[in-house]
Amino acid sequence: MHPAEIRALCTQLKPQIDSRLAEFRNLWENGDEKDIFAEMAFCLLTPQSKAKVCWAAVECMKWDVLFNGSEGEITKCLVGVRFKYTKAKRVIELRDRFPEGKGIRALLNRFKTPEEAREWLVKNIDGYGYKEASHFLRNVGLGENLAILDRHILRNLGSAGVIEEIPKTLTKKGYLEIEEKMRGFSEKIEVPMPAMDLIFWYNGTGEIFK
Repeated sequence: MHPAEIRALCTQLKPQIDSRLAEFRNLWENGDEKDIFAEMAFCLLTPQSKAKVCWAAVECMKWDVLFNGSEGEITKCLVGVRFKYTKAKRVIELRDRFPEGKGIRALLNRFKTPEEAREWLVKNIDGYGYKEASHFLRNVGLGENLAILDRHILRNLGSAGVIEEIPKTLTKKGYLEIEEKMRGFSEKIEVPMPAMDLIFWYNGTGEIFK
């Protein structure tokens, strides 16, 4: 995407973008911890799977299966989610750590910056890499300036000339380097990071989702 196209979409989609980001912030400030946990589980399901499919799986699990269901019951809800058996195990591990979502707020409030919180999530939540941790923090209103480097974002960063090529794999060093380039590009064209993320997602999917 050309910078002019990004700015035009930013203007066009501003009401939708502002509304969605306000929803994310409101979840952290006023939402139930169960809903925060649901976002954490959602981001656990997303690697190599479509976001809408993963959210449908979370909706299927709410609330009894998500917090009380067996591994088999969870797996039945993961229709269309890749590596569903592994991810079902990870959902159970997640709920064992945070029963009914309790403790997530207290944990994340310990960290001074979103980057510190992300590091903890990557190191301690099985199935979370930098993309998943950044996605979760953004979806609960804590990581608006973190980059969620999925295929849609990377493809658009490539077409905008921010990166020369789309990496086949992303190390921590590579992720943080691209994130910094995205931040610099955001400042240069005067489109905020969280807006750019949603614009790129819209350009790839035709809608603003999560």
